[in-house]
Amino acid sequence: MARLRATVISRTVALTSGAAWLLLAGCMTPPAIQTAEVLSPQRLGIKQEAFAPLLANDWWKTLGDSRLDQLIETGLKASPGLRIVSARLAQARAAVALAQADAGPSAGLGADLRRQKFSSNGLVPAALAGATRSLANLQSDASWEFDFFGRHEAALKAALGAQQAAHADTQAARILLASDIARQYVQLARLIDERSLLRSQLEHRETLMGLVRGRLAAGLDTNLELRQAQGPPALLRQRVEALNGQIGQARNALAALSAQPPEALANLEARLDGIRAVALPTEVPADLLGRRADISAARWRIESALQDVALARADYRPNVNLSALVGLSSIGLDRLLNMTSRQYGIGPAIHLPLFDSGRLDARLAARAAELNQAIETYNQSIVNALREVLEQLGLLQSLSRQSNEQESALLAARAALEVNRTRYAAGLINRLAVLNAEAAVFEQMFVRLELTARDLDTRLALIRALGGGFTSDNPDR
Repeated sequence: MARLRATVISRTVALTSGAAWLLLAGCMTPPAIQTAEVLSPQRLGIKQEAFAPLLANDWWKTLGDSRLDQLIETGLKASPGLRIVSARLAQARAAVALAQADAGPSAGLGADLRRQKFSSNGLVPAALAGATRSLANLQSDASWEFDFFGRHEAALKAALGAQQAAHADTQAARILLASDIARQYVQLARLIDERSLLRSQLEHRETLMGLVRGRLAAGLDTNLELRQAQGPPALLRQRVEALNGQIGQARNALAALSAQPPEALANLEARLDGIRAVALPTEVPADLLGRRADISAARWRIESALQDVALARADYRPNVNLSALVGLSSIGLDRLLNMTSRQYGIGPAIHLPLFDSGRLDARLAARAAELNQAIETYNQSIVNALREVLEQLGLLQSLSRQSNEQESALLAARAALEVNRTRYAAGLINRLAVLNAEAAVFEQMFVRLELTARDLDTRLALIRALGGGFTSDNPDR
């Protein structure tokens, strides 16, 4: 008996496979589709010999500021924005698990029991007509869809591509948050240093005003010199108060970025000379397209879209299922567990699309459009990446030249101030010339402060444009 059952099952499977291949000749044919072209590095003019060392995943530690390290690490742990993209990654992983489950067999176990009165005038045996009996069933069933045409394989690969894209999106969000915190921290340092310089200038002017009052009392200066000395301190105090407001705003922005209450950073201090400038490449690296998380995500979305197209093509092919059941069924509970109550069966189910009013064609066209959208999104991503890197590299070079010129201007202003002080002490010029020379020195010091902040900010923007330490290695692959 067991050998007979095995023979029946074997012949059923063979019949199912044969029927599928016979029906394939009569199934619908998918139309041809056109796909967009993926841009290559050569077309973008990226030099293949250009090289730059990879950044560390925790690149911000190379800046040498422990307070900044703490802010970034706090933000990466507590940011709601990162939790959102992490949830999307978890959703993508669940979709992969679902696709894997759909490709495998399924089985179930069911049982039912009911009390039923049979009709005396129905199509029932005479022994049951008009009687009330208990009906019992205990049955297990199983089914499996044969993946002859790659339907399940394409669905799984599409889910895996979406998962890889979600992973890259998570890394891109981390890099964006870390760079935003670092750049905001640099702006806070610039504002604090500018306020410190203004206070030094204010202190110098107030000291000078006291000297002028003393010289006026001694008859060495006139009211003109006093009025000239009184004006700048009031203006400087106004600028200090304006900076106090901007510093408060910068601290609040850092608190929001790092997911902390504003009062937690109410007294945060930062200085530009405490932030180390990171050495960066001077040209676009050849492997730029593999360094950025957004480009990696776009590339994986192309792979996922390609598999969606393959899945849409597979829908034109027959759908072949094999189902089986085994169990017990009886009228009356006393006979349910008898061997004579057993029942079993096995058989194929084949669905062949013949005519659907264009639904499959429309679905394939939609998947093809999504593929082209993914390709063009990828192309736009690499164009944007190249533009961002070139912009920051060009700006860094310009800032370097500006800094060299500014250092020369600062040296010249200091030399002019010393000359004017000497000439004033000798009575050759009035105090206005000295005041103007001092103002020129402070102005150059403010310019140097601004250039230093812009250089650090541009380096941070270039770090982000270069990928911010992203690597495509993914344990989920």
